[in-house]
Amino acid sequence: MLELQRTILKEVSLSGIGLHTGTSCTMTFKPAPENYGIRFVRTDLGGNPEIPANADNVIDVSRGTTLGIGEAKVHTVEHVLAAIVGLQIDNIIIELDGIEPPVGDGSAMPYVEALLKAEFLQQEAPKDYLIIDETVMYHDDEKQIDIVALPLDSYRITVMVDYQNPALGSQHTGLFDLEKEFVTEFAPARTFCFLSEVEQLANVGLIKGGDIDNAVVIVDHKLSEEELEALRKKIGIKKTINLGENGILNNKTLRFKNEPVRHKLLDLLGDLALIGAPIKAQVLAARPGHRANVEFAKQIRKLYQQKKLVRKYQFVKKEGVVFDINAIQRILPHRYPFLLVDKIIHLELDKKVIGVKSVTVNEPFFQGHFAGQPIMPGVLIIESMAQTGGVLLLNSFLNPEEKLVYFMQINNAKFRKPVMPGDQLFLEIELTNKKSKVVTMKGRAFVNDILVAEAEFMAAIVDREQNLTDKAKSIDE
Repeated sequence: MLELQRTILKEVSLSGIGLHTGTSCTMTFKPAPENYGIRFVRTDLGGNPEIPANADNVIDVSRGTTLGIGEAKVHTVEHVLAAIVGLQIDNIIIELDGIEPPVGDGSAMPYVEALLKAEFLQQEAPKDYLIIDETVMYHDDEKQIDIVALPLDSYRITVMVDYQNPALGSQHTGLFDLEKEFVTEFAPARTFCFLSEVEQLANVGLIKGGDIDNAVVIVDHKLSEEELEALRKKIGIKKTINLGENGILNNKTLRFKNEPVRHKLLDLLGDLALIGAPIKAQVLAARPGHRANVEFAKQIRKLYQQKKLVRKYQFVKKEGVVFDINAIQRILPHRYPFLLVDKIIHLELDKKVIGVKSVTVNEPFFQGHFAGQPIMPGVLIIESMAQTGGVLLLNSFLNPEEKLVYFMQINNAKFRKPVMPGDQLFLEIELTNKKSKVVTMKGRAFVNDILVAEAEFMAAIVDREQNLTDKAKSIDE
């Protein structure tokens, strides 16, 4: 795998109609600087809005993957993204003067050919690989979909599908080397669907750009000549269509014996580009689809964002520690004698954090609480939970050092056991709700697996600079 980032040398364009919207569009690939990533730009809209290609911006997965921010949208991006990732391009601008990229022949090959003409430019910055070091799993029991990422020092994808259709049967395929296999073995694989799906999509006004030349249609039931003609007119296909004899509309020949599953792998490759970084992993997928692909990409993107944050604050990697006390001081504004969490040992962004507070007899509050009978004040146990929760909340933002957490309410606080010198508090905080800048959390404190305290919190997240400005104004007044 490449170690340095890559963009293209010169811009290149291609034009055509979109598969679902049927609208005309010219798409132009342009070089981009280091660490820019992949971004779509709608040049037909005021201000030329940008849409970064990441899972946070997915707004629809019903028939393809659609990205959007505000009023700006781009439909059916997966084949374009597969071409970019398959060619190991890290930084690129994709300008469109319409809402959907040209469908071409229904594969990624038209985009690959254009990008090969643009040539590659090696950049100086290293690639920011996300190295999967633990198993990541997605499971949909209802649809029997499983996607797993396993640790591996390269990028491999294996896909299996079973549509219970005689024309397809069970199929599987694997991509083991992007450099050697992508362009010849997977980029040419065309999109496919069943005839019954074509009827359903046509009835709801989709596949307006669908044609016999940009999709493989699997015949899964019989239609009369009159019904076929009505379908042809509804979609707007110019050529005559027939059921064929090989199980594929118009007897179309497959480019590969297992072309459908190869296209499923192509879709998965494109959707996983939405992680926002190249990955090193073995990905295994059974019956994947866009919804499952994107949910899996969101899972891994969370892992990517978390690893970036850990690298930002934790300078020295320590076994069993996410953030040590030095990292915590880079995140939280608290200092002695009011910093009441020593380390973070578990972190799931926007979900859960576990902190540790070692209670010693040297704590300043033991001098007066109580003389001869040292007990940690319950309010400080609550504060230690709140500070641990602050780490979880602040790491939900790009620059947490610019934020402050103000706790607005503490509800259902209960103190079940006294905490004394020599005890070690394990502070488990779970995010229960998040709306704009107000969040609620549930905290529990344990000593030796025994619950000693619990409480529910409501907090507001504010900008640190704005808070200081407001204080200055109040002083002036």
